[in-house]
Amino acid sequence: MEVEVKLRLPDSNFHQKLSTILSPFHTTTLIQENIFFDTTISKLSSNFAALRLRFYNLDSYCILSLKAKPTMSDGISRVEEHEEPVDPRIGRMCVAEPSQLLGLLESSKIIQRVRREYGVGENEGLVCLGGFRNVRQVFDWKGLKLELDETIYDFGTSYEIECESKEPEKDKRLIEGLLKDNGIEFSYSEANKFAVFRSGKLP
Repeated sequence: MEVEVKLRLPDSNFHQKLSTILSPFHTTTLIQENIFFDTTISKLSSNFAALRLRFYNLDSYCILSLKAKPTMSDGISRVEEHEEPVDPRIGRMCVAEPSQLLGLLESSKIIQRVRREYGVGENEGLVCLGGFRNVRQVFDWKGLKLELDETIYDFGTSYEIECESKEPEKDKRLIEGLLKDNGIEFSYSEANKFAVFRSGKLP
């Protein structure tokens, strides 16, 4: 179970301001490309699951993930998540020919679960839903790994700060204090990035 604090920033000005404040704690910046897959009758998303290939830093590496049963309440997200590394070249082949995903990654435990639990591949394969890009700045601040996101959809750009946490209520108060002390407006995220992508509009 992945548990994260997710706080949304209203615009690029507050995003830039927070980036500047946190700059002494910067550890890395990741360029992410997120591509999602489902069946033509939405077997995965209708069961609140998302199958994703994520490419990092111009195909330096690639991760296949399955997220299921997401919940979001008061800026705290909980979701079942399974991840596996994938050769980026094979990942790109799957994006180009989504029908090959089940075959090229046949030994993947995630693909086996998609077949078993969601019945994918019995009568139909997978199709590519498209996706979005994300620029993620990572900061090591007070023992927390803060991730400051600029997410670029076809229909607009959103800004968010995330933090994976074992004590989400405690860490949320700490992050909220940072934002309030520096005059940075925020609100609790109400939907994950995949849900925003599927809705076709910014929250």
